[in-house]
Amino acid sequence: MQTQISFAPLSQIETELLAVPAVDTQTAKGADTKPAPVLLIDDDAVKAAAATVLDSGEFKAGVNETLLLHAPAGLAAKRLLILGLGKQAKATVHSVRNAAGTTVRFAKPRGIRELVLAIPTSEALPAAGPAGPRAAVEGAFVGDFDPDTYRSDRKDQSIQSFTVAAPADADRAALEAAVAEGTIVGESQNFARSLVNEPGNKLTPTVLGKRAAEMAKEVGLKCEVHSTGMLHELKMGAFWSVSQGSAEPPALIVLRYEPKGVTDGPIAGLVGKGITFDTGGISIKPADNMEKMKYDMAGGAAMIGAMRAIALLKPKVRVIGIVCAAENMPSGTAQKPGDVQTAMSGKTIEIINTDAEGRLVLADGLAYAKQLGATHLIDAATLTGACVVALGMVNAGAFANNEAAYAQFEAALAVSGEKFWRLPLGDEYVEMIKSEIGDIKNTGGRWGGAITAAEFLHVFAEDTPWIHLDIAGVAWVEDSKPYIAKGPSGIGVRSILEWVRAFEGWSGQTRG
Repeated sequence: MQTQISFAPLSQIETELLAVPAVDTQTAKGADTKPAPVLLIDDDAVKAAAATVLDSGEFKAGVNETLLLHAPAGLAAKRLLILGLGKQAKATVHSVRNAAGTTVRFAKPRGIRELVLAIPTSEALPAAGPAGPRAAVEGAFVGDFDPDTYRSDRKDQSIQSFTVAAPADADRAALEAAVAEGTIVGESQNFARSLVNEPGNKLTPTVLGKRAAEMAKEVGLKCEVHSTGMLHELKMGAFWSVSQGSAEPPALIVLRYEPKGVTDGPIAGLVGKGITFDTGGISIKPADNMEKMKYDMAGGAAMIGAMRAIALLKPKVRVIGIVCAAENMPSGTAQKPGDVQTAMSGKTIEIINTDAEGRLVLADGLAYAKQLGATHLIDAATLTGACVVALGMVNAGAFANNEAAYAQFEAALAVSGEKFWRLPLGDEYVEMIKSEIGDIKNTGGRWGGAITAAEFLHVFAEDTPWIHLDIAGVAWVEDSKPYIAKGPSGIGVRSILEWVRAFEGWSGQTRG
């Protein structure tokens, strides 16, 4: 999809589809209260073309509500699409992102291959700065992705051209840069989604390593992909224990971003769970919905996607990305409940449930990131069903052992628009994973399962500033939404990128 920005008057833009945002400005409440939709653009001709339908009450400017006008009077565009952002008080730049996705998904099945989206110019939603165009382009890429890769009757409905329309008096250089940045981020998020979408027979740990290496070569990252021999050499007993039941060898994927001239300061360590298929091992999962367990490498995919964006946006901070990829399979060589494994750090782990495998590969991934020099850590994983029970399929879980690191992550969320909710850590939860035969056990039981899993990882992060993201409930979109198709979401790519970029300019003594 080609992306660009236009500063021409909206009414003069020739396009198959011109989309303009609207909000409901009605603040009163009551049974007789009617919505008051208002367009967030300044073009009088566009306002005149939409005036009759807005006055009719047919369109209420609800969130992601659409209304299409053919051959709008006074406009060069063939169609005018009015997009609802919801109540004015609740509309944000993130509403613009979703509106862009909604526009794209509206256009695709109608055979429309090029479109223009006007970003809000009204003071009611001041998104005319760089944040608006960037969010719009990101949303367009999110909306353009469909998961029907292997359908024999697949028809390519991709949008070929997406243009952001901005006011003529805007800061052109800043907005053009924002569109370019949004393109990189959107493409990187979709790259992660394409990995998650692959079935387990097509994307083995080895193939995931090859895909990561190909991407790294394309964007200028350093990449190493290791397998069984390196796991044994590094004494990654926790990681190896997960892979030992599969005929497919594991892959330890290491990506490095080393900007020129940066030789000191923080080193961000990105660690992702890359279980390319998860049966649960000997503690096998129920058959229902097991096919979705191809998504169990979504945390690793998020790290690979984030590393792609980092390489292209070139922040002045060193970054190491580690993905621990394996299949978790039941076989005569698989680990068993009751086994004791020794992690790379030397900690011993009693295996209570072989389906609590993600934390095992991450344990060695976190230890290795620290060994390679990471001063700050972030991990992402589809780790626990308990987090889904707690937060549903709306928010992902976030944990942190360091307030400054978490404040940095919160600031990243303000840019990314992704939904995370912080959950606690605490010594009481640590007690729940203590083992009588070893140092810790890999599950603390049913209660507080997302937290005890986080505390398990905390053992290996130790005092290094660390963020843990449990994305189990939001890495897969269960039902299509107006702005995104059913399937992989690519959650984490945008937030991890912004967390890393916040390190620019830090010195080793600036933050803890």
